[in-house]
Amino acid sequence: MQYEIVQSGDSRSFPRSHAFIEQAAAQADSVVYVGADAGRAFAEGSGHDARKFIAIELGTECLGHHTGEQSGLEGSNVVGFARFKLGDAEPSALVELVRQPGTKPEAVEAAKAAFESAGLKVAVCQDFPGRIVDRLIRPYFNAALRRLDEKLASAADMDKTLCLGLGYPEGPISLLERTGLAEHFKITQALYEALGQEPYAPARRARVAAERNSRGAQ
Repeated sequence: MQYEIVQSGDSRSFPRSHAFIEQAAAQADSVVYVGADAGRAFAEGSGHDARKFIAIELGTECLGHHTGEQSGLEGSNVVGFARFKLGDAEPSALVELVRQPGTKPEAVEAAKAAFESAGLKVAVCQDFPGRIVDRLIRPYFNAALRRLDEKLASAADMDKTLCLGLGYPEGPISLLERTGLAEHFKITQALYEALGQEPYAPARRARVAAERNSRGAQ
């Protein structure tokens, strides 16, 4: 599966060299827009109809933000993607591949094959803010932070309970402090604004961390 890469800004999914980037080819029949400004680069591109698939790197936004939506029938040969990354940790092997209701199945399969050819694991989801992982784990992280504020137990005991009781490799408090509470605030705030659901409202400790980071950057 051949594809070319159009880099536009720093990439959250591929902050460093990776086989997916290295095996790209020039003048291929598909194109992958990578980087924080991938959506803008897509809007400025041309010849999209002739491509086997087009993939746009997403943040928390919907793919429809870049492609448009119409009567629940939206979709073409364009997919969105994001490689899951928790805070400052290295990106995982998971790529969440986003399709719209009318996205061509052959475009989805071609994009999936391209990512998998580089050793990545692909999960396909519909076009919702935050996709699968963030929609599931951010309320859980918020709940853990709120229980810590309520003094349900110490951070160490909450983490230990979840690790031993549920088999988690690392507890939520330790994981968030290691990878960045400020980044958790950024993601949850975006989801809260998009979805308006209370479980996504950033926990106090995440908000404080973001405020401290903001002051430090000034």
